[in-house]
Amino acid sequence: MTSKSHLANKSCVPCRGGVPPLKGSSIKVLLQDLGNDWSAKDERYLEKEYDFKNFKEALNFTNRIGEIAEREGHHPDISLSWGKVVIKLATHKISGLTESDFILAAKCDEVYKA
Repeated sequence: MTSKSHLANKSCVPCRGGVPPLKGSSIKVLLQDLGNDWSAKDERYLEKEYDFKNFKEALNFTNRIGEIAEREGHHPDISLSWGKVVIKLATHKISGLTESDFILAAKCDEVYKA
């Protein structure tokens, strides 16, 4: 089992606030585990762009991510356009990153691979 599969097999944990956001080396380690071109912007959110052959494929991906987000109780910002979906993940209650953001990112990658 690879590290990213390990992340994808975890469940998101609701953040109730009062938890410090991840910083520095903690983010770097989780980004390495995640792989697959995710970037941490200003240590505040994760972002990745997915490419598709057409709008319908991009929309189907968006809908599948929406279903996972509802099940996990952790919701990304999703930008959908022709042949492209951009996912942004952050834990809004703390204006930063938690492990749940990396877990949902790994789940997005699993959907894309499928």
